[in-house]
Amino acid sequence: MERIAIYPGSFDPVTNGHLDILERGLKLFDKIILAILTNPKKNFLFTLEQRIEMLEDSIKEFSNVKIDTFDGLTVDFAAQRKAQGILRGLRAMSDFEYEFQMALMNRRLNREVQTVFLMTGLRWIYTSSSIIKEAAQFGGNIKGMVPPIVEKKIKEKYAQRT
Repeated sequence: MERIAIYPGSFDPVTNGHLDILERGLKLFDKIILAILTNPKKNFLFTLEQRIEMLEDSIKEFSNVKIDTFDGLTVDFAAQRKAQGILRGLRAMSDFEYEFQMALMNRRLNREVQTVFLMTGLRWIYTSSSIIKEAAQFGGNIKGMVPPIVEKKIKEKYAQRT
């Protein structure tokens, strides 16, 4: 049986930390579906189409990774895609508290889908999409923290705003 996981997130934008979790997750699962959250109430820097484009470019070396979108419960999306796991990355204790609550709720909703946590590599422990966007907004150098296409698109985005 193929072991499938979903890796949910807004990926606004995808970071090298996300890709680190993805690559390590592929050692545990045969296939991973990057599940992009499409919450119309959330204010994203990039459109859904832009996020998909950046993800496609960033994962082109992985034949066993697919991209999909969802707007409901993560655990329901996982079940619809016949996934046995939900892959999540943890950076700090504050991540753990939130993720632990979500994992318990997902388990209550569907005991067939397991949440798998991977600790973020030390190299990426301080990075998040929010921090990277903030640094870039004020001219900070984000090279090496995000894939090259993301660095380019963020610079373009903030150049348009000035």
